[in-house]
Amino acid sequence: MAITQKCQYALRAIYELAVRQGEGPCKIGAVAEAQGIPVRFLENILNGLKGAGFVDSARGKDGGYFLARPASSITVGEVIRFVQGGFRPVECGEGEFDECSLYGSCVFRPLWEEAQAALEAVYDGTTFQDLVDKSEENRHGPECRCGRKNKIQKA
Repeated sequence: MAITQKCQYALRAIYELAVRQGEGPCKIGAVAEAQGIPVRFLENILNGLKGAGFVDSARGKDGGYFLARPASSITVGEVIRFVQGGFRPVECGEGEFDECSLYGSCVFRPLWEEAQAALEAVYDGTTFQDLVDKSEENRHGPECRCGRKNKIQKA
C-alpha cells in the first residue's frame, strides 16, 4: 500500500499545524513553505481536512488554519483513511476481487490480513503529538544515561 502524494501533503500539513499548535492560526503560505507543499494543492487539502474536522480556520488579517483537536488525539491512521481509504496491502476482498476463485482457500490471504493489521497498528498507534515529540527529540539529540545531552546535534 503506497501513500499517495495528496495523502503525504495532508499528513505534512497536519504535522505542521501540530508543531505550531497553541500559536494561533497559521497562514497557508507558512504551512506550504515549511513543508514543501505547493499552495494550490494545499488549499484544497486543507478545505477537505476542515470538512472532516481535523482542522479549522479563522478569517481576517490574523486568520489562518489550526488544528480542530489536540495533536495528541489525531492519529496518522485517521488521516490516511480519510484521504485515501484503508490500508489494504493488496486489492483482494474489495469489489470485483470478491469474485476471486481462490478467495476462500488462498494461502496468501492470512499474510495480507496480517500485513494490514500491522500497518493499522503502526498508523493508528501514532498521533501527531508523537511525531512532534519525536522531531523535538531528534532535533535536540537523545540524552545519555547521565542526563546530559548528546554532543552530536542534528540540524
